[in-house]
This record gives sequence, structure tokens and C-alpha cells, in this order.
Amino acid sequence: MSWRRNLWVLSIAVMLSGSSYTMVIPFLPLYLLDIGVSQEDVNVWSGLIFSVSFLVSAFMAPYWGRCADKSGKRRMVMRAGFSLAVVYFLGAFVRNPMELLLVRILQGFANGFVPASMAIIASSVPKEKMGFSLGVMQTTLLVGGILGPLMGGGLSHFFGMRLSFVIAAGIIFLGTVGVGLFVKEPINNEPPCVGSIIDDLRMALNNRKLVEMLLLLFGAQMISMTLQPLITLYVAKLQGNMEGVALTAGIIYSLAGIAGAMSAPTWGKLGQKKGFIKILVIAFIGAGIFNMGQFFVSNIYQFSVLQFFFGLFIVGVYPAINTIAVNSTDKAVQGRVFGLTTTANQLGSMVGPLVGGMISSWLGIAPVFLFTGSFLIIIGVVVLLKISRNTVVGKEIK
Repeated sequence: MSWRRNLWVLSIAVMLSGSSYTMVIPFLPLYLLDIGVSQEDVNVWSGLIFSVSFLVSAFMAPYWGRCADKSGKRRMVMRAGFSLAVVYFLGAFVRNPMELLLVRILQGFANGFVPASMAIIASSVPKEKMGFSLGVMQTTLLVGGILGPLMGGGLSHFFGMRLSFVIAAGIIFLGTVGVGLFVKEPINNEPPCVGSIIDDLRMALNNRKLVEMLLLLFGAQMISMTLQPLITLYVAKLQGNMEGVALTAGIIYSLAGIAGAMSAPTWGKLGQKKGFIKILVIAFIGAGIFNMGQFFVSNIYQFSVLQFFFGLFIVGVYPAINTIAVNSTDKAVQGRVFGLTTTANQLGSMVGPLVGGMISSWLGIAPVFLFTGSFLIIIGVVVLLKISRNTVVGKEIK
């Protein structure tokens, strides 16, 4: 079996998954306005609509991770992909915010496409290619994140949001069919999955490095999702009106993805050579500086430039965290590890929009960038202090 074929097929599938997601999710605040939510309530509703799917997904992820180790990771990719296609399609027919909330809850049960794909790659590729391969996966996910807002923004601008949901359903459906036809999962010679989800959590808590990576992933995702529901509204504020805001926001939103796609393989290679912990310091501090700078912008062009540089750095966090997490555990539990990383990811995604909604409701959108930028810098400094402490006591830094 060729691990390279799995890598490229799953990379394309993940790109399609990212496209389908970002075609609709960043524009949910505009969709809420279309289906009757008032301008005064849209921030709070946006936070709730964003968060509920991630809450459900966080609770389901350990279960799906165990299923991946027990029944097959490829099967889990296909389960998630076909389920998401149905959910996106249903999203085109909602008539009020409560129905959209229900669709987002169903999406939480359906999620798991990307982590299951990552788990197949982690079990397929040689260890010396792990950083590069996860970097490629991150790159294609980001490419999908570039294409999605551009397509979604354009479709929303000319045809309305409902068509975006239908197209998103078709895209993830095609990606899932491709996985079914071309991906071959490695034969699992490890002992069968035993114990319970509680045992999995106990295993994770006893692995200090894994716990640290889960906490970092939670922090990074919380910050990213604090901003995501607000970017469209911030663009409208900067340009002074709502005219064409979906298309403009789609272009600006894609800039971070373009930067990430350019830099993700480089981050993976640098991590393999210099150490992934050091990469985390650079990525967190750099992302924090450029994110904080967005508080001071006075026009869309300044905001666009800072979004690009923010994406250039924040993308380095994810392949570093995933590689360290995978290398700190046995192959027999990699499905469960990616289930736990998904839980951390989804919990961060749940908390982020709620935090962003509260801060923006009290203080406005701009102060949210001060909070998120400062938080990222603090995380980077904490990791740097850990490196210094380990160097003093003579521990090896990986």
C-alpha cells in the first residue's frame, strides 16, 4: 500500500471538507439577519449558533475516536462525510434561528471528517515524514478555507445564502466518495480496542505531554473562533455599510488561509529540523502581535494585511501540536488521540464564539482583537519559559 496515495487523496478530501465548511459558517451572522434576527441580537445569536455544534462535537469526539480504532478510520471518514452532506443540505431550508440551531446541533453529531483523515495519515506515513505529511494536510485544509469563503461570499452576494448550503453539501459528498474509492487503510495488527472512554481520558491525563498539547490546542482554537463570527460584522463596520459585505468578507477571510497555505509545509519542515516546541513559541507570539494590531486599523486594507500575517503565523501551531501529540502515544491509540484532540479543538471552538459575543456586546468588536492578541502572546511566552526551564535542568526539547 502506498502511503503517498493516501496522503494526496485525503489531502484533496480535506480540502473539499474545508471548502464546504467555510462556504457557509463564516456567513452565519448574515444568514441570521436574513431569517429575521434583529441587528441588536445578532451577536448573541451568532455566538450561540456557532458554539452549540462544537459542544455536541466535543462530547461525541472521544466516542468516534474509539470507533475509528475499533471499526476502522476510513469508515469514520465516510460516516462523517455523508452525514455532513445531509446536514448542510438541510441548512438551506431553515426559516428561523431555532431551526438553524437544530441544524448546527446535528452538525455536531456528524463532525469528525478531518480528525479521522488525520488519524489515517498518522497510521500510514513513516515517522520521519510525519511533520511534513501533517503539514500538507494542514495546507490543503487551509486551501479549502481559501476557496470556501470566496465561493460562499460570491454565491451569497449574487444568489443568497441558501444556495451556498446546497453547494457545500455536494462538495463534501464528492470528497467522501473519493475517500471510499481510493483510500486504503493500513492493516491494524494492534490489540483490539478495550476499556471505556473513561479509560481513554485516564490514559490522556497520565501523559503529561499529551495534556499540554490538548491545552494548547484548546487555547489556539478558542482564539480563532472568538474572531470568526465577528469578522464579517467588523468588515461591515470598517466599510461603513452592509453593501457587498459577504463578498468583501469572503475575500478578506481567505487571506489568512492563503498565508497559511503558503507557510504550513515550511512550518512542518522547520519543526522536523528545529523542534516543534520552538515552532510553537514563534507561531503563537507572531500570531498574537499581528492579531492585536487589528485593533488599531482604520480601513479594510490595513485589516486585510494584518489578516494575512496573522494567518502566516497561526497555521504553524496546528501541525506542531498534532505531531507532538501523535509522537507521544502508541499507534494502537491514535484514533483515540485524534478523538481527544478533536474534543479540545471543539471545546475551544465552543468557548470562543461565546467569549467573542460577550466582549463585542459589551465593548464592541475592536476590543476583541486586543484580548485575543494578548492571549496568544501569553501562550507563546509560557511555552518559551517551559523551554528555558527544560534547558536549565538538561531535558531534551523535542
